[in-house]
Amino acid sequence: MRYDIDSPREAGTTRRDVLSVAAVLLAGGALTVAGPTPHAAAESDGDCGAGYDEEFEQALAEADEAIPEARPLAPQGPPGRFALPLRRRFRVSARYGVRGNWIAGHHTGVDLAVPRGTPVHAVGAGTVVLARWSGAYGKAVTVRLRDGHYAVYAHLSRIAVRQGARIGTGDRLGSSGATGRATGPHLHLEIRTRRGYGSDINPVRYLARRGARLL
Repeated sequence: MRYDIDSPREAGTTRRDVLSVAAVLLAGGALTVAGPTPHAAAESDGDCGAGYDEEFEQALAEADEAIPEARPLAPQGPPGRFALPLRRRFRVSARYGVRGNWIAGHHTGVDLAVPRGTPVHAVGAGTVVLARWSGAYGKAVTVRLRDGHYAVYAHLSRIAVRQGARIGTGDRLGSSGATGRATGPHLHLEIRTRRGYGSDINPVRYLARRGARLL
């Protein structure tokens, strides 16, 4: 069952905005005229404006404290196998760690460009801590993973899970979109070692160590 979460309207773009962005990307070599190829990477942070959002961080902290931790936690030793968040072709529109005007000083996740409405799946099992409009992240689902990390799936067009739900690896969380601070449809996947902003790690490496090769 899907739960369509009401939210502010997605940010619109004028023809002038589109032409301006295209000119910048062409000048920097980040925009290709040919169709996207799977797993092709572009060093551009233009698609995603997600960053520190005080309202979201406060809501996340309150929700996380209110939802009991799942037991048992993942055992010590090699991590269990995870899954990819998307099951169709995608283009990397912004890598993790590229420098930019974020409070953290860099892009805190990886952006996977796909058409609006593409199913988004859980990379690992855990508990849904927050499933709602999340400020700059738009419609987002935040999952407390069983190893204690947090996965944020942002800019969704639709949310398909409820807060407090226990989910398994590969479960559908929602659909990709361009809600919040985003200039085009994509999935912003962010992995945090702790709940708070600034504890992000490279999601590509995190998933690769758990058997899910994103790139």
